[in-house]
Amino acid sequence: MRDFHLPSRSAVFAENGMAATSHPLAAAAAIDILKAGGSAMDAAIAGGVLLGLCEPQMTGIGGDCFALVSEPGQGVTAVNGSGRAPAGASAETLRAAGHETVPVHSAQAVTLPGAVDAFARMSERWGKLGLAQSLAPAIAYMEEGVPVAPRVAFDWAGQHKVLQGAARDHFLPGGEAPRPGTRFALPGQAEVLRRIARDGPKAFYEGEVAEDMLASLRALGGAHTAEDFAGVEATFGAPISGHYAGTELLEHPPNGQGATAILLLNILKHFDLAALDPFGAQRAHIEAEATKLAYDARNRFLADPDHMTRLDHMLDPATAEALAGLIDPRRAQGATTQIAEAVHKDTIYITVVDRDRMAVSLIYSIFHGFGSGIASEKFGILFQNRGAGFSLTEGHANELAPGKRPMHTIIPAMLQDDGAVSMSFGVMGGQYQSTGHARMVSNWRDYGLAPQDALDAPRAFADGQVLQVERGYPESVRRELADMGHEVQVPDGPIGGAQAIRIDAEGVLEGASDHRKDGIALGY
Repeated sequence: MRDFHLPSRSAVFAENGMAATSHPLAAAAAIDILKAGGSAMDAAIAGGVLLGLCEPQMTGIGGDCFALVSEPGQGVTAVNGSGRAPAGASAETLRAAGHETVPVHSAQAVTLPGAVDAFARMSERWGKLGLAQSLAPAIAYMEEGVPVAPRVAFDWAGQHKVLQGAARDHFLPGGEAPRPGTRFALPGQAEVLRRIARDGPKAFYEGEVAEDMLASLRALGGAHTAEDFAGVEATFGAPISGHYAGTELLEHPPNGQGATAILLLNILKHFDLAALDPFGAQRAHIEAEATKLAYDARNRFLADPDHMTRLDHMLDPATAEALAGLIDPRRAQGATTQIAEAVHKDTIYITVVDRDRMAVSLIYSIFHGFGSGIASEKFGILFQNRGAGFSLTEGHANELAPGKRPMHTIIPAMLQDDGAVSMSFGVMGGQYQSTGHARMVSNWRDYGLAPQDALDAPRAFADGQVLQVERGYPESVRRELADMGHEVQVPDGPIGGAQAIRIDAEGVLEGASDHRKDGIALGY
């Protein structure tokens, strides 16, 4: 039990249903859908789409999503709602123009937005109320506007300079980043959602809305075509998994980076973390060293599954054993991760569990803050820049190519015990997410921290040559890590955010929401 003298928040307990996400209005919208008889999927779509207004710097209908969906007695399905590069995409053209990486804020970085098709397909398969009812809360709020939350305003102020052209008109009311409490609306996107609610995803990928997106991208040199948009299709498959300290971690398969989290935990198995101070320098050091090695494997091997041949290698316990042997428990190694793809800081995540114990773990993103910085002229659809996740290295598994999905940092997760899902969770924070998943599992299993405490605990992250260490660690830990050879920095903002819902053995739901965001867990 937490110390009630100290700042924190209590876990949320309920029995009928629960939602946890990074903005209170989205969590409330999801609960309203559950109370109206909707499924966890109906509710997750409602909350997720609304986050495109509540946190427009993080997500929107111009982006992608991934989901893990658990049906009691039916197993877990992985849904890939990530878009592909247009048929005219060319790594050779970008290399010839002198680029070593895909230009982050360019039309060349814009892959096809996959989330809308995924939402429609998931609603059809797992929803009870229909897509129109799931979109209704977002339509109303986008028309009327919502007050800007504190963390959102913080991000907006630091990221708005990437907005260009029409995006400045749609996302800079009054020509400047809004302050906390300022009302913000997206009436153009409200109209798009009304059309999708009426006519389905074809209203987004074909017709006037698609023409608006195409015109904006083509004007900036994009190779996108109407055929590219019309061909967007989410895919369904099975999760991948690994075991740690008596629990099974389910992750989304590539092109997401979930395999990295499994590899990282497999490396950490070779160290007795449970015997260490959970917030001491030794644990942070070992985790940092394991992260460098696991991310190096990610950057070399992880890609669109149609182009990736080393997934078995990443998941092989022998690979983890060999990598663990490279770690010096007292001394930092040089950075092994050569991150060729672009990096970003955050995204959004929502998890919902309903009365029937369907669980949805859904992550939804436009990649960088405000994505590519490009929005469509008429409807204000902000485009992701997921194409910046491709490599331009010739012959690389993740090399940009027509019709190919880029390596993604966003990953939803679940824990499974005795064949049943026991927790649905996700950790935001771009590159950090694989390390965040491993730390969440270790906090839970090695140190017995309850979900809320596990999310609130201080974080450190080996990001290339720098070890980012949050202010939640005492200065003495930072000094000890520096003495070990780490280049220690305190990041400007917090490292990511997270939400979780635990389903206990008696069926009670326990919700947790990270203090690093504006969000909340709600149940009924």
